[in-house]
Amino acid sequence: MLELAILGFLHDAPLHGYELRKRITALTGHVKPVAESTLYPAIKRLEKAGLLARETRPGAGAAPRHVLTLTAEGRAELRRRLADPAEGDITDENRWFTLLSFLRHLDDPARQAAVLERRLAFLRRPSSFFYEGDRPLRAEEVEDPFRRGVLTIARATSQAELSWLRRTLDALRTGDGT
Repeated sequence: MLELAILGFLHDAPLHGYELRKRITALTGHVKPVAESTLYPAIKRLEKAGLLARETRPGAGAAPRHVLTLTAEGRAELRRRLADPAEGDITDENRWFTLLSFLRHLDDPARQAAVLERRLAFLRRPSSFFYEGDRPLRAEEVEDPFRRGVLTIARATSQAELSWLRRTLDALRTGDGT
């Protein structure tokens, strides 16, 4: 998720590390704030793999800034990750939001639709946060008002997402845009 966010934000514009960290934190920080000790090793890995380039530019003050840009290989890697996301990128809500944030960089509407179809299929599977044996429980079957709240909120969120997915898939298939 972190590497995808780095590649995605750098596809949008060259950034220095601090600005990149702020943008990633704005996207994913409610889940887990991005620490420098996590971000900079990921940047170095991507740079070593030839996906990022570092350029020194004058800073606003006296100190120069290291600005990161995406290489052609980095753009190709971003498109590859968007076109063929891991199962966890489809099923984990936070990873899904990161993927969805940059899916526009996958220029082929058919490939965008294929990713959305995978999410749609996942959301259609019966599931719950709570089970009776192997059977998923619905909000109406749970007496605990707090657990019922979890299930009620999750259902409303899923219904909103399903509606958006269907509309967006229709638009992608008919060429009406998103």
